[in-house]
Amino acid sequence: MPQKTVIVGAGPVGSLAALYAAVRGDEVGIYELRPDLRDPETTPLNFAKSINLALSERGINSLRETGILEIEQAVLGETFPMHGRMIHVRKQGRYVREAQLYDARGKNLLAMDRTCLNTTLLDHLEAMPNVTIFFDHKLIGADFKKKLAWFEHHTKSDPTRGTEVEVKFDFMIGADGAHSAVRYHLMKFVPMAYQQEYIDKLWCQFHVPPTENGGFRLPPNYLHIWPQDESMFIALPNLDNTFTATLFLTRSGFEELDASGAVVEYFNSNFPGVVPDLITEDELREQYSTNQHLPLISIKCSPYHFGSSGIIVGDAAHAMVPFYGQGMNAGLEDVRVLFEFLDKYPTDRAKALQEYTNHRIPDAQTINDLALRNYREMATDVKRPLYLLRKWIEETLDLYLPSAGWATQYSRVTFSNMRYSEVQGASQRQARILNAVVGLGLASVIGSGFWFARSGAGSRAKRSVLLSICFIARKTQELLRG
Repeated sequence: MPQKTVIVGAGPVGSLAALYAAVRGDEVGIYELRPDLRDPETTPLNFAKSINLALSERGINSLRETGILEIEQAVLGETFPMHGRMIHVRKQGRYVREAQLYDARGKNLLAMDRTCLNTTLLDHLEAMPNVTIFFDHKLIGADFKKKLAWFEHHTKSDPTRGTEVEVKFDFMIGADGAHSAVRYHLMKFVPMAYQQEYIDKLWCQFHVPPTENGGFRLPPNYLHIWPQDESMFIALPNLDNTFTATLFLTRSGFEELDASGAVVEYFNSNFPGVVPDLITEDELREQYSTNQHLPLISIKCSPYHFGSSGIIVGDAAHAMVPFYGQGMNAGLEDVRVLFEFLDKYPTDRAKALQEYTNHRIPDAQTINDLALRNYREMATDVKRPLYLLRKWIEETLDLYLPSAGWATQYSRVTFSNMRYSEVQGASQRQARILNAVVGLGLASVIGSGFWFARSGAGSRAKRSVLLSICFIARKTQELLRG
C-alpha cells in the first residue's frame, strides 16, 4: 500500500516536493492556504508577495532530477537569459551604464516569473492520478506522533467560517513559507532552536511597461542595478518585454518618502534614467503609494524534522534575504537533496531525515549568511575599482589556471551544485591566496603591466600581467597547501 505524503504549501518548493513524492508512487495530498493562483480572480501572488526569480543551476538541476523532461523544458521555455549585471551610475555628473558579466565562461542566470514556474508545476501535478490538491485549506493543528493533521477549509461563499478537516498521513513535508504553520506545530514535538531577523530594508515592487513600439526599455539580457549604498533599485526582464523592478530602502527612508511625498525627486537624485524613461512621474507615484512596502526576513532553525513523520523545507526552514538570488533555488535544491536521502534509506525514513538535517543545515545557514552579506556587493562594491580588479583577477585565474580549480564565489554559488558550505570554504582559501599574492607584489606587477600597455605594448603587457598572476597564484597555492 503506498504511503500517504501530505505537502503543506503549494508554492514552487511544495509543488516540486509533491512531484518527487508522486513519481515515487506515494499517495500525495497538497494543502494550500490560499486560493488557486491559476484562477483569474486570484490576485497574482508573485506581484503582491514575491520578488522576481533568478533561476540558476541548483534550481534547474532540481527540476531536471524529477526525471520528467517536459517539466524542465516547459519551465526553461518561460525564462529570459541574463548575461550579467548592468550597473547604472553617475560619473562626474554624467549618467553611464556599465555591464559586468556574471561568469568569465559566459554562463547565464535565467529571469523568471514565480507564477509561471508555479503554474507549470501545478498543471503537471493536477494530471497525476495519485495527487490531489486542496486549495483554501489552512493548517490549524498537527500531531506528529499520531500522524494526524487538521485543516480549516474556507469557501468563497463563506470565507470567514471554515469547516474542519482531519487528515491522516505517514509523512508530512512543510513548504509553507517563512511564517510556516508546520514549523510552529513541529516545535511542539522537537526542541527546535529558532532565530529570525528583520533587516533594516523594506522592498516595494514596480512595473516597467514596454515602449510604445512594444520593445524593451532597457537592454533585456541583464539584471539592472542602480546602487546607492543604503538604497538600491533593480530591474529584471520578463518575456512580455516588461521589467519587474524593486526598490530596496531603509525603513526610515520609506517613512521620509511617505511624509514628504518626494518620490520622484528621490528617484531623480539617486536612480538616473528611471524617470521618465522607464516609469512616468505619475506611474511612479501611483505604484509607490499602491504597492506594499514589505519587510525582509532571515530565518535559521535546527533541526528540520521530527522522527520519521515530518520535515520542513524551503523558506519554512531557512528564509533568506533576496540579495544572492538563491532563496528559491535553495528551496528547490532542498527537495532534491531530501529525496536523495529518502532514496538512500528506503526502509528507515527517520534515519534519512536525521541525515538530511545534519547535512543540510550547514549549507542553508551558509547561504543565508552569504545572502545577507551580498547586499553590500550589489549596492556598494559593484561601483568600486578594487572590487572590479579582484573580480578580474579571479576570473583570469579561472580562465588561465583551470588546473587549480579556481572559480569566483558567485560562480560556484550560482552555476554549480557544490554544497554552499564547501563553496564558502573554497572561497576563504582563495581569499588567503589572493591576499598572499598581493603581499608578493601583484599590485606592482599589474601596475607596471598597464604602464607598458599605455606605452604601446598593449598585447605583450596584458599577456605579461596574466602570466604573472597565474605564476604567483600557482606558487602561493602550493605554499598554502603545504
